[in-house]
Amino acid sequence: MNEENLIEEAKAGNKKALTELVNKYDQTIYNFAFKICRDPSKAENIMQETFFSLIKSLHQFDGKSKLSTWLYRIVANHCLMEARKKKNRFVSLENDDDLIEEKYVADWSTVPHKAIENDELRRILDESIQKLSPEYRIVFLLRDVEGLSTEETGKITDLSVPAVKSRLHRARAFLRNEINEAFKS
Repeated sequence: MNEENLIEEAKAGNKKALTELVNKYDQTIYNFAFKICRDPSKAENIMQETFFSLIKSLHQFDGKSKLSTWLYRIVANHCLMEARKKKNRFVSLENDDDLIEEKYVADWSTVPHKAIENDELRRILDESIQKLSPEYRIVFLLRDVEGLSTEETGKITDLSVPAVKSRLHRARAFLRNEINEAFKS
């Protein structure tokens, strides 16, 4: 059964179809939640809340977007609600003038391909991503990690395309700066 049929069957109360949908997306939802919150128990909780929201609100899904887009949005909203509980733990990127100065722009073409596999670089990048506020982290993860388009990211985050591009630019600039600083020391 294709996804559209599964959705219609689940809307009609078919528990087997709903179970198939949950099983199809459980790993994707968990992985995305974990990338944002970096805590297995919180990611598990957010995954459960997401599927509870799916069950409760599936009748509102209109099919104008992909189900995965709709689910990413639910996950993002749950993660943002969780992050608001710890509001002051993140770096503000609202004034990014210092981040985009020429001295902070790295020549990424000189980074050897093998360096990406380097555990140290991965650790630095992971720690840097965790410093981003959830609003910027979600945009960065959707675009650069999950590979979604700017338009899909905008739908998920309820942002305009220019706002997505702006947040992505600021997040990337911040991450470049953090990596450059880490390699200086």
